[in-house]
Amino acid sequence: MANSIPESHSKRNGTRFYGFHTFAEPGFPVTFAGAFRDNVRQFIQQCAEPEGYDLVGMPIWCTFLVYEDRGTVLPLYTIEENVKHSASPFCDYCRCAGWSHRFVSKRKYHFIIPANEEWNIPLEEGALDVQTHLLHGLIHCNGLGHLICINGIQGGSNFIRGREIMDLWDRICTALHARQITVEDLSRKNATDLRLLYGVAYGHSWFGKWGYRFCRGSFGVKEHNYERAVDILSSLVLDQVVEDFHVANNGSKYIKQLIHHYRGLSDTNLVTIRDLLRFMLTLKPKLPTAKTASCTTGSAPYFPSWSRKESVAFSNNTPIKKCSSKFPTRLGLRKCPLSAKEKSSAKCRKFSNLAANLDSRWPVRRLEQVAEVIVDALLEKKAGMTRQEARDAARVHIGDTGLIDHVLKVMDNVVVGNFVVRRSVNRSTKILEYTIQDSEGGRDVYEPRSNFFKEKPFNQVIATAPVPGRCVFVDVNILYKNVLMGYPIQDSNFSSVNLAVQTVLHSKHFVKEWPFRDEDDDSFRFICRLTMSSFDENDSDLCCDLLHRECVVVPLYATLGDLRLAVENAMRDTYCVMENLKVTEILEMEGVQEDEVLFGVIESGGEIRVRGGGLDLETELRYEGGNENWTVRCRCGAHDDDGERMVACDICEIWQHTRCGGIEDSDAVPRLFVCDACCTALAPAQTRCGDGFSEAADGGGGGAAVRLPDFVAEVDMGMMY
Repeated sequence: MANSIPESHSKRNGTRFYGFHTFAEPGFPVTFAGAFRDNVRQFIQQCAEPEGYDLVGMPIWCTFLVYEDRGTVLPLYTIEENVKHSASPFCDYCRCAGWSHRFVSKRKYHFIIPANEEWNIPLEEGALDVQTHLLHGLIHCNGLGHLICINGIQGGSNFIRGREIMDLWDRICTALHARQITVEDLSRKNATDLRLLYGVAYGHSWFGKWGYRFCRGSFGVKEHNYERAVDILSSLVLDQVVEDFHVANNGSKYIKQLIHHYRGLSDTNLVTIRDLLRFMLTLKPKLPTAKTASCTTGSAPYFPSWSRKESVAFSNNTPIKKCSSKFPTRLGLRKCPLSAKEKSSAKCRKFSNLAANLDSRWPVRRLEQVAEVIVDALLEKKAGMTRQEARDAARVHIGDTGLIDHVLKVMDNVVVGNFVVRRSVNRSTKILEYTIQDSEGGRDVYEPRSNFFKEKPFNQVIATAPVPGRCVFVDVNILYKNVLMGYPIQDSNFSSVNLAVQTVLHSKHFVKEWPFRDEDDDSFRFICRLTMSSFDENDSDLCCDLLHRECVVVPLYATLGDLRLAVENAMRDTYCVMENLKVTEILEMEGVQEDEVLFGVIESGGEIRVRGGGLDLETELRYEGGNENWTVRCRCGAHDDDGERMVACDICEIWQHTRCGGIEDSDAVPRLFVCDACCTALAPAQTRCGDGFSEAADGGGGGAAVRLPDFVAEVDMGMMY
C-alpha cells in the first residue's frame, strides 16, 4: 500500500489528516459537548470532507487517518442514512438485541473503514452489507448503536490489529457521546467459541476489555444465569479435574502432565481452571519446530484443532460476531488474506436487505419465508437442485407459484440464515442449478460433515499431540475441547459443567453503556422523557417507550420557554413518531413562569419529565422491530426474537425456537408444525391399553396432548440456579 492520499481524494485542497492512534482522544480534534445527534453533525462538518458521490442516495463524508508507524493514509467514511428514504428503515440489530420496542430514530450513521484493497476506490452499492470492512459501526441519531464488523490481522487487515481498531471505535463512541452500543459475539476459531474461552479465563468476553457487559441471552438466559455459569466454570479446581478424568479413564495422564507443566512455569499458585487459562493466554506462544515437535511434517507444525494459518497470539484474537440466524452479520478474523472463494462469499447480500429493495407486491416477510423454504429443500436433498426441482419443492409449502418464481429469480449469492445460496451451471448436465454453502466456512453443506466436524477421540488426540508446553495453542485447545466441552459424563460434576457451558454459549449479546455526564461549562444539561400521560392510555406497549430519554442542552441564561422549545426540537429531530410533538408542561418546573431564567431555579444534570401531545402513533415507522404483529412464546421463557431460529405453529401462529420444539439445528423445518398447546387442545389424552390406546378420564373426559415423538428436553434454568 502506497503511503499517500487515496487516488479518489488526491485532487482536494487543504485535506486534513489525523493520527490513527490519537484521533478522537479528549479534546482532539474537537471537543463535543452536546447530545450525539448534534455532535455527529459537528463531527462531519469539522472533521470530515464530503465525497463527490453518494451511496444509493446517502451522503458520504471521509476522514483521513494516518497510521503513524507506517505513514499510511486510510479513510474513515461516515454515511448518513435517512430512514424515510431507506430500503431498510427498521433495524435488525435492534431487534436481535432486545430493542424491538424502541422508537424508530430518523437517521442512522454508519462509520466504515473498508478493507485495505478498497482504500483507493469509492464505496460501492451494497457496502453496508459486506463483511470485509476493517470497521463497520452503526449509531442511530439517538445515540444507540451496534458494532457490526471489526476485522484485524486475521480478518484481512495488512497491519492494523483488531485491538487497535477497537480502541479507535471506542474513542469515537466516547467522543460523540454515544449512549449504548451492542455487539453480538459469535466468534469461533476452529470450533472454539471465544466467548466461552475468554469468559472462563477473564469473566467476560473479549469485548469486556472495553466495558461491554451482558445484554441479553438466547433461550431465556438471564444475566444472573450467565454470571452463575461463568462462576461455576471458572472455579473448577484443577486437582478435582485431574481426579475426575482419572476416574473416567479418559486421558487423565496427559491432562495431569499439562497442568503440572504450567504450574511449574507460573510464579503464582494455579488452583482453578481460570488461573490456568489466564496464565496460558498471557504466555508468548512458542510454535513447535521440525526438530522439536514430534507431530510436525517438514517445517509446518501440526495442530490437532487450530488451523496452521491461525497461529497468532491469543491476545490479538479479536472475537467477532454474527447478528442472528435470520440476519447474519459476521465479525471475522483471519490471519491470511481472504481466498477468492471467501471474497466471493463476502460480496453476498443478505436476502432480507435484497428483499426490501425489490419492487414486489409481496411483503418482505413473505419473500423471506419462501427463501427459507428453498434453503430447507436444498438442505433436505443434500445436493444441487434445478430451478424446476426447487420450484416443485417450494410448492409443497407455498401455493403461489408467481411468488416462488419471483424469489427464485433473485436467489443467487444471497445469504439466508446461516447459508449462502448460489446459482450456477452444472458442468456435467449443463443445467442451471441452485446450491448451498455454509456462510461461515464457505464449504458445500453436501460434503460429509465428518470431514469437517468429526472430532478425533481424545486418546487419538493425545497420541498425536506434542509434549505439554511445546505449543500453547495446542494445550489451550485440548483443555477447551476436553475439560470445558467434554467433561467426563460419568462424573457428578458433568451436569453442572455442561449446563454452565451451554448457558455461556447462549449468551451472545453484549452492550456498553456510557453514563450521562454534565460538562463543566456555561450550559444546562438535562435528560428529558415524556410521561405516560403523553400517550394513548389504551396503548399497552408504551411502557417500553419510557426508556426513550433524550439529552437536551440549553444556555445558562435560558428561560423555561427556551427549555420547552429545546425539548420539542430534540424529540422532533430524533424520532419519527414525534415530528409534530408539542410540549405542554415540564413537571419539575411547575409554577415557574415561561420567561423566568433557569439559573437558580433548577440544577443542571438532572432528569426532567415532560407532558405533550401530537405523537403520530399510527405511523409505520414506529418501532425498530417493524410493524409486523407476531408473538413469541417459547417453553424456554423467551418472549421476543433473540436471533435464534424459530418456527410458527400453523394453528395458533405463536413462534418458538425450533430447538425447543425438538427440531435440531441441522434439520429442516417440518412442512407442518403444531405446538404442544394446540396438540393438547385438538386431541384427547390417550393412554396405552394393551396393544391399543384408550381415552383417559380427566375430570369427566377433559382433553390432553396426543402421543407425540419425544422432544429434546430444554433444561429449566431454575434447576441450576
